[in-house]
Amino acid sequence: MNHTPNASRNSWWDRLCERTYRATTPRLVREIEAESPGAYSEMLQDLKMPLEPAFEREVARHLDRGGYRAFVPADTLMPAMLQRFGLDKATVAAHVSYPSLRGNCNACPVAGYCWHAMRRDADVDECRAFCPNAAAFDRQAELT
Repeated sequence: MNHTPNASRNSWWDRLCERTYRATTPRLVREIEAESPGAYSEMLQDLKMPLEPAFEREVARHLDRGGYRAFVPADTLMPAMLQRFGLDKATVAAHVSYPSLRGNCNACPVAGYCWHAMRRDADVDECRAFCPNAAAFDRQAELT
């Protein structure tokens, strides 16, 4: 019989810490947003900033639930999305439909999912499945 008190204590402690972290992550996201909006905004805008996976998922969920009203998806996510479709921001910005595309992006019900997808470099096929502007981006790509 193998008695390893340290191993069992560590696993118990690890489980407790993990459960506590998971239970408090939503509150942590809300508190960072409320107490340090500048840092929170920078974190959202930097799609390459390393984040702990569970925290990143919770931020995406928070955005999908309408959290952080100061976040403008069209400023952060649309340029990354345009790259997926092989489009240049300046070319699309010159098109008459650009204000409408920005409006769609800013009103997107899955902005959090999009944020998470852009962070993990989702491919264009995945983006077509959720982006409300995908058809317009495809049409633009055909013209260029």
